[in-house]
Amino acid sequence: MESSASLRVPQPQPRDIRIGTAGWSYKDWEGIFYPPGMSRRKLHPLEYLARFFDTTEINTSFYGPLKPELAKLWCRKVEAVNKNFLFTAKLYRAFTHSPLAVMEPTSAASIRPTDEDERRTREGLDAIANEGRLGALLIQFPVSFKNTSLNREYLDRLLRQFIEYPRVVEVRHSSWNDAATLASFAQKDVGFCNIDQPLLGRSLAPTQHVTGAIGYIRLHGRNYENWFADRDSETDNRNDRYNYLYKPSELEGWKEKIVSIAERAQTTYVITNNHFESKAGVNALELKAMISGKRVLAPETLIQKYPELRNVADPVEDTPVPASMKLPLD
Repeated sequence: MESSASLRVPQPQPRDIRIGTAGWSYKDWEGIFYPPGMSRRKLHPLEYLARFFDTTEINTSFYGPLKPELAKLWCRKVEAVNKNFLFTAKLYRAFTHSPLAVMEPTSAASIRPTDEDERRTREGLDAIANEGRLGALLIQFPVSFKNTSLNREYLDRLLRQFIEYPRVVEVRHSSWNDAATLASFAQKDVGFCNIDQPLLGRSLAPTQHVTGAIGYIRLHGRNYENWFADRDSETDNRNDRYNYLYKPSELEGWKEKIVSIAERAQTTYVITNNHFESKAGVNALELKAMISGKRVLAPETLIQKYPELRNVADPVEDTPVPASMKLPLD
């Protein structure tokens, strides 16, 4: 399907570092990151989030193709608040995970996307890209997806399949951390996703690779005890997996890597995925302050929950919701 001619590619600014959270629609963020009353649909979460960050990673696109009308709505919501805002989006898991990923390893032999999966996936992605707001397509594989000849061939095909989008690949098995992989990504202008995760077995350790115009960092937390909770369920166990608050000393180590990555990339995305009770929001704001060297604004309720934020952030008091924002969420 040829749609690249109509896609609007965001124009990066020099050393463009964008810091934000993985997702924005979490029930346990109400009254913590978001002001109380969000569930009554008086304010769309993105209209609030975009006051503090200039990017966020779309998680729902991993669980199913985005509905174009919803994607367009999101673009309108952020446009009204932050004209500089860009989304990144995770590729639908039909292209990256075995349908039985919880019970069997993922490999090229077990991934089974259909033509319909591709058609619907492109519809949702194009709705954002055509607005000039798709900063990157994140192609995320599980740790069981190892660097084998069969998997390399599949990944090459997948990268060609979605060539019109700015592509970033997240692999979690350390076998991919080799010169041949980096050279292959660089040849294709594909970003390598640098991750922070619990180091168990052959899990990929923190890196600072730049293999294309896009630099990408994802911080998953270091919750060793609950890391193998059921990641595909919506149970509390899955939330426990991301219940981790980085210490400032841990973020300082990543600050150095982020600056190094940004010096070699056109645009660098830093995504905090430790979403439980908006710990991702806390750490994203702390990183924003560290890298900018300036104090940042933060939701007043977030500072009340995490008073350590007062060291780097000033509160934004809740203000009456403008009539123009009193719209349904979807």
